[in-house]
Amino acid sequence: MFFGISDYGAFVAAIVLFLAIPGPGNLALITSTGKGGVAGGLMATLGVIVGDQVLMWLAVAGVAAVLATYPAAFAAIQWLGALYLAWLGWKMLTAKEGDAPVLNIRPRQYFQQSLAITLLNPKAIVFYMAFFPLFVDPQTHLGLISFAVMAVTIAALTFLYGLGMTLLTHHLAERMRAHPRIGRMLEKLAGIFLVGFGVKLAISK
Repeated sequence: MFFGISDYGAFVAAIVLFLAIPGPGNLALITSTGKGGVAGGLMATLGVIVGDQVLMWLAVAGVAAVLATYPAAFAAIQWLGALYLAWLGWKMLTAKEGDAPVLNIRPRQYFQQSLAITLLNPKAIVFYMAFFPLFVDPQTHLGLISFAVMAVTIAALTFLYGLGMTLLTHHLAERMRAHPRIGRMLEKLAGIFLVGFGVKLAISK
């Protein structure tokens, strides 16, 4: 038992597993690092962390219940997120050599981009509402303190994961700069995946 969290080790293991699952956040992190180096990757990581914290505390506050009560609002946010991901992917697919990068060079914009990608996934709120109770012991739960420990743990693990991915991607990017054609192919592949994530978000129920 750790601050009212039952099986803290399993909680940490689950978060690490979820971080490793390919998704828009991972793509934003990899693309940001490829374009902006370590600074771009770290700013993208911070964007994901801030977005996750907002969604987690909205879930704790019961926003998921509001979204369930007003499905039209949930659907609107869901479609907005789907369109945004698809738009980013389409921009990558149609970009020509010499065009400005879709994910811009300035670190603040990497932060904004990954923050927007994270926030525009309303299902994350429902996920946290379903996930947190699995590790809450009603007998020893400490209220907001337990949720705060969970939130800090997720933020710390996300930062460590993002740092590792950033350093690895940066190392590979240095080698790939000698072969720009490979870089362009990977950017097109990232675009295809982003469009696919957008479509999946739009049609999933």
